[in-house]
Amino acid sequence: MRLIRDMNARNGTSVTEFLLFGLTDDPKLQIPLFVLFLIVYVLTLIGNLGIIILSRVDPQLHTPMYYFLSNLSFSDICYSSVITPKMLANFIVDRKSISFYECAIQLYFFGLFVGTECFLVTVMAYDRYVAICKPLIYPVIVNKETCVLLVAAAYSGGVLTSAIHTSCTFRLPFCDSNEILHFFCDIPPLLKLACADTYISEVVMFLLSSSLGSVSVVVIIISYTYILLAILKIQSQTGRSKAFSTCASHLTVVFLFFGTAIFMYVRPISSYSVDQDKVVSVFYTVMIPMLNPLIYSLRNKEVKDALARSVVHKKTHY
Repeated sequence: MRLIRDMNARNGTSVTEFLLFGLTDDPKLQIPLFVLFLIVYVLTLIGNLGIIILSRVDPQLHTPMYYFLSNLSFSDICYSSVITPKMLANFIVDRKSISFYECAIQLYFFGLFVGTECFLVTVMAYDRYVAICKPLIYPVIVNKETCVLLVAAAYSGGVLTSAIHTSCTFRLPFCDSNEILHFFCDIPPLLKLACADTYISEVVMFLLSSSLGSVSVVVIIISYTYILLAILKIQSQTGRSKAFSTCASHLTVVFLFFGTAIFMYVRPISSYSVDQDKVVSVFYTVMIPMLNPLIYSLRNKEVKDALARSVVHKKTHY
């Protein structure tokens, strides 16, 4: 926080708060959208907390895959909670403002958990590769210590990349307009407001996002190429279907997450379109955290069986 304050003073920034335009300025849509996104947020919390709790209480889910999945759910809860409560509040207040420091904090923690999710999704692809292609030595390669180290690396990567993005954005002076044409503090609309050359910040954002995305996508593609070849060699129809089901869930999450993230950040700021990017931003900040637990639970027999066992256990307990 002190770093941001010193940076603010050094750059001569006169802006002390930003005004968020939100999703729409139509008063007739404010309450319906508030109700809609409140329901989505509640479902996000319930679904992801459900995955975390099931992964902890059901012994059959005490595996690396569900350890990674519970961390993915935690990340979904966090980065949705960084954005959604403020967005909901702005639907029902007249002055949709956010202070300079709150904006920096929101951007930082959003970037932290999005970056963490990117690394976690990549780690999960590697986990599936080892589980399917090297099943005999899977417990040796992906042991408890390795799982903890991989998750710690994912969070460390999120912390580092977010710190770079946030510092590159808020090193710029904001001395004219303070109206953010968005519903949260994101990098592209903030760079639009800067009253200085944003070329270095844009290059850093592009290089960091593209390199991070490229490495993750390459690892995922290589992993699933080997996985597909291994699945095709499985003689048992049941075994092949189970492997396909597990991998299909993860691939669906990968396409949704990376597709929207690449569209938003791996492109020039000049191509930024307010209305179009608001829709895309809603999808990956609000909808994807809700969809992830649904994708994994509806397409994953182990999760559905664990939920059924939990319900039966509660009924017998009472």
